[in-house]
Amino acid sequence: MSWGIELWDQFDNLEKHTQWGIDILEKYIKFVKERTEIELSYAKQLRNLSKKYQPKKNSKEEEEYRYTACQAFLATLNEMNDYAGQHELISENMTSQIIVELVRYVQELKQERKSHFHDGRKAQQHIEMCWKQLESSKRRFERDCKEADRAQQYFEKMDADINVTKADVEKARQQAQTRHQMAEDSKTDYSSILQKFNHEQHEYYHTHVPNIFQKIQEMEERRIVRIGESVKTYAELDRQVIPIIGKCLDGIVKAAESIDPKNDSQLVVEAYKSGFEPPGDIEFEDYTQPMKRTVSDNSLSNSRGEGKSELKFGGKSKGKLWPFIKKNKPPPPPPASASPSAVPNGPQSPKQQKEPLSHRFNEFMTSKPKIHCFRSLKRGGATPEDFSNLPPEQRRKKLQQKVDELNKEIQKEMDQRDAIAKMKDVYLKNPQMGDPTSLDHKLAEVGHNIDKLRLETQKFEAWLAEVEGRLPARSDQARRQSGMYEAQNAPSVNNCAQDRESPDGSYTEEQSQESEVKVLATDFDDEFDDEEPLPAIGTCKALYTFEGQNEGTISVVEGETLYVIEEDKGDGWTRIRRNEDEEGYVPTSYVEVYLDKNAKGAKTYI
Repeated sequence: MSWGIELWDQFDNLEKHTQWGIDILEKYIKFVKERTEIELSYAKQLRNLSKKYQPKKNSKEEEEYRYTACQAFLATLNEMNDYAGQHELISENMTSQIIVELVRYVQELKQERKSHFHDGRKAQQHIEMCWKQLESSKRRFERDCKEADRAQQYFEKMDADINVTKADVEKARQQAQTRHQMAEDSKTDYSSILQKFNHEQHEYYHTHVPNIFQKIQEMEERRIVRIGESVKTYAELDRQVIPIIGKCLDGIVKAAESIDPKNDSQLVVEAYKSGFEPPGDIEFEDYTQPMKRTVSDNSLSNSRGEGKSELKFGGKSKGKLWPFIKKNKPPPPPPASASPSAVPNGPQSPKQQKEPLSHRFNEFMTSKPKIHCFRSLKRGGATPEDFSNLPPEQRRKKLQQKVDELNKEIQKEMDQRDAIAKMKDVYLKNPQMGDPTSLDHKLAEVGHNIDKLRLETQKFEAWLAEVEGRLPARSDQARRQSGMYEAQNAPSVNNCAQDRESPDGSYTEEQSQESEVKVLATDFDDEFDDEEPLPAIGTCKALYTFEGQNEGTISVVEGETLYVIEEDKGDGWTRIRRNEDEEGYVPTSYVEVYLDKNAKGAKTYI
């Protein structure tokens, strides 16, 4: 089957058909291009979706992803990100392996088609020109034959007429011969042109046209094969990413299977466990016999008196928080003795209607923490540095986390110190590379940073040891190590205003907040005002600038001279005084101390 033989007379239709084939190819290219745009858009939307639900750094959401269910969700987001990457890969491969190749092929195809049909038109024009020559030769031969016949008839007529002269007859005869000769020449020319045309026509229909149409047929068949290959490539590019997409889906399934509800439940316990013990049983109060109110060891007034005494003279020892009741409030005192014989001479307690236990329990559960006392607000300690506002278990975790962070910072500074020391050794061995003494200041600065961080670590480790029970309470040394960075968290009896208690031990809030703050501030002022200022035992000179940003410390400037009122007790801190109102602790390594033994006992103020 050959187009040159079967379709020898369908030049125009073949031209239209090949143009249609190119249009189909361009339509397929457009289809693939739109598919790549869809893949890119889909991948972009998947990435945006995954990014939208990713946890924000340094936010509360990051803590939520400790749970296995949230980790499975996070793994799903990551897998969807990889899933989107595969769709981007499909788009890239289709663009490079299909669209780019087909666009180049279409350009080549158009050039080839143009060349073939140009040759066809050229052959067609040549055969048409030969046909016109044949027609012209034929008409001339026909005309000459007619002219020769007329000339012959005229000669015969002149020859038959006796009245015509011999000269006229001879002239007519010569003219007839001339016409006959012209007719013979035209016949010869026509015969020659006809043979040539027949040859050209045979070549055209049996050689030129078949060859041109065969090339056009081969071109069209290559176009069809190329479309088939492109369609196959289209499917293969999709098939190539299926294993990776399958792995993404397997990762999502694996993440789902890794969800452990028991582990998540344990994490909830670790996150919210307070460390408190549940409240004990409420003692039975017997109202069947009259009761006498007296002051006993467990009565309310005695309890308050002891609380104030402890605040005044005992310092700032921490009390155990009481769950289920208002924050910064001590547990209710035990009821008075039920037997009248227990206090024979005491006054009789008034009879009051008791609240049901359920009401009191609801009050415990729904009560809100009271605001910190005015003194603590003045010191700005909304979140104490030792996390004493947290329950024991949560406080332990926060302190442990802080210790770990400080250890990491210490290790980082030590690595920096080692690097500077190595650089200094290099400078010592090769002086042309740099001055070794230029690194001394950096080494000293890093060393001071390490000392500072170690002091901070010791402070938090002391608090951590206290929480974990390794130390019975914060010692004076540990308090100095902290530099008195925070307001002491005494029991709520000592720190914040108390609520008034009714005779039966229940809480009321009849006192105004202003009076509570006033009473407590007076207690604290008494405590601090009674302290005698320590005498100066020497002087010191600040070697480095120290900014005392925390409670109990004092800021010094390099080169400043101050008075020493308490030596370093082995905890790394020295107590100094600038003037009558400014004194505090500074790191011992930051000052050079000059003790004056004769100055002990003398009260000297700057």
